[in-house]
Amino acid sequence: MLQLLRGKKSSLLVKIVLGVIVIGFSFFGIESYFISNTNTSVAKVGRAEISQQQFTERFNQYVQRMVQAMGPAANVSMFQGPEVKHRLLDQMVDEQVLLEANDKLGIDIPARRVQDEILKIPAFQNEGKFDAEQYRQVLASNGMSPLAFEERVRQDLGIRELPAQIAATSSATDAEVDAYIRLRDQRRDFRYVKLDKPVADTSEVKAEDIDAYYKQHQAEFMVPERVALEYVELDASKLEIDQAPDDAVLKDRYEKNKARYVNAEQRLASHILVKVDGKGSPEDQKQALAKAQEIEKQLKDGKDFATLAKQDSADLGSKNQGGDLGWLDKGTTEEAFETALFSLGKGEVSAPVLGSEGYHIIELRDVRPGKTRSFEEVKPELAKEYTDGERERVYSEKAGRLTDLAYQNPSTLEPVAKDLGLTVQKTALFGRTGGDGIAANPAIATAAFSDSVLVQNNNSEPIDLGANHVAVIRIAEHKPTTPRPLDEVRETVRARIVAERVSKQAKERAEALFAQLGPAKGLDTVAAGQKVEEQKGIGREAANLDSKLVTAVFAMPRAQADKPSYRLVDLGGDAYALVQLDAVTDGATTALDAKTREAARNTLQQGIGAAATHDFVAALRKSTKISISESRLQDQNP
Repeated sequence: MLQLLRGKKSSLLVKIVLGVIVIGFSFFGIESYFISNTNTSVAKVGRAEISQQQFTERFNQYVQRMVQAMGPAANVSMFQGPEVKHRLLDQMVDEQVLLEANDKLGIDIPARRVQDEILKIPAFQNEGKFDAEQYRQVLASNGMSPLAFEERVRQDLGIRELPAQIAATSSATDAEVDAYIRLRDQRRDFRYVKLDKPVADTSEVKAEDIDAYYKQHQAEFMVPERVALEYVELDASKLEIDQAPDDAVLKDRYEKNKARYVNAEQRLASHILVKVDGKGSPEDQKQALAKAQEIEKQLKDGKDFATLAKQDSADLGSKNQGGDLGWLDKGTTEEAFETALFSLGKGEVSAPVLGSEGYHIIELRDVRPGKTRSFEEVKPELAKEYTDGERERVYSEKAGRLTDLAYQNPSTLEPVAKDLGLTVQKTALFGRTGGDGIAANPAIATAAFSDSVLVQNNNSEPIDLGANHVAVIRIAEHKPTTPRPLDEVRETVRARIVAERVSKQAKERAEALFAQLGPAKGLDTVAAGQKVEEQKGIGREAANLDSKLVTAVFAMPRAQADKPSYRLVDLGGDAYALVQLDAVTDGATTALDAKTREAARNTLQQGIGAAATHDFVAALRKSTKISISESRLQDQNP
């Protein structure tokens, strides 16, 4: 199909099919299907909409990730700019475009693939293996059900499907590989001088300059929007169960579930495997049986079983252990093997038994009889199960009542608390990135700043905090985004003005010196009095040089007719460098072995695939009707 698409790049079908690959697990929640028909969309993409709620949730998740990554240095106001919101919305638009294309083409992700993807996620694993209970707990702590998460995984796999296949069809010719190697392994000779940073301007900063700067940059000196919550919390683990079960109730449960308390008989076994060689023909089986019977005869003559197993067994897993298979229960081996094993007496050896792998000679070394645990032995387990069951029953009843009362009394939590014997608690003020205690849970922060809770002042729906653990919240106090008083940030403003003066001086000086470079004045003349550094044979991955300097050097045009090429490089932090490029040597293509060359081809094909995907995305977006509500978009704040 992809080759057909490549051959019809101008067709409408291609424009429908193509999409963009996006960051894994960035998709839309199923709750969007229950939003009312009132138009609250931030964007329309073809026939689909991206609602304010969807964007707000994604925006909050993005801000939380950035704040966690940046730590104490994070300033939430830096995420309020329109460019950040547009970049995030662009991702969501690309996702929706691809989902719509999948629908039109009938692309579906099978349940097995979704399951396999979930099994690989480390957050759901315990000691390297998927843990179903941990899976449920992690999802519950993030306010999500397994069904909703599986749908999100399915959507993410769908989003990645077409772009991955398109990229996989990319190829690179030998000539393209040669050109890539020449560029990749290229070496450059250059000289440079790093210009000293100017001394800080210590002249007075006037009060009117501070005032003007503060007014021009007021968005950078804001106290973020904050809320304090009232909430009630229902946690099954904290529910008191008044009535302890009596023995009659526990004995009844014991009799009904007695099979659970039976330890089945186990048998300690060893075996010698004689595999059937060839194609498994009757003649091949006859030869294997003859060999097994010969081993059986040696055992009857008194030969040691473990010694013969090490010598003759074809089972590599047990051979070196003398054929030891350990303790075996019924149902753990194939039928013929099990029948023979459980018909033996302790110390006996079976005749050759034909199984799927060949002939087995089985030794029964010991027997561990089955045993039924008594009522007294399992009574503590029964009591705990009963109490846990009662606690879950009570929790289920109370949770249902909690939902009803919170809905019936949307402007207060007092009836909920009174009816269920709960306490209305309160959080401290916190922002969209969360706070302390219960406010540290992302699901709580998202709900607190939702339209229903923040704007309409309703109780929230029950929010999952973990297994059998929910909370309902409402706004107790709301403080909108406000400017910090000038007196509070005056010294910060003063420092910024001084820093900008230094930055301006550094740039003007660097540009003035760069303007002097040319045939009449070389680097040594212009940089008189400052150290000129010389570098030869430098590659793109040079680790001992400033990466910005190396990147700039490899972007410079080659020197022509022994005339060097010059460039002014901004190194950041008001530091600049004047660079003179002297020579360029391309990478050699003939000396590479086949393995290295193939690795280069694979890398190049990945790059070509990414470029092809980008082109496809551009065509798709161009042919899709996309409209954005700027007012609703800019209303979203962290």
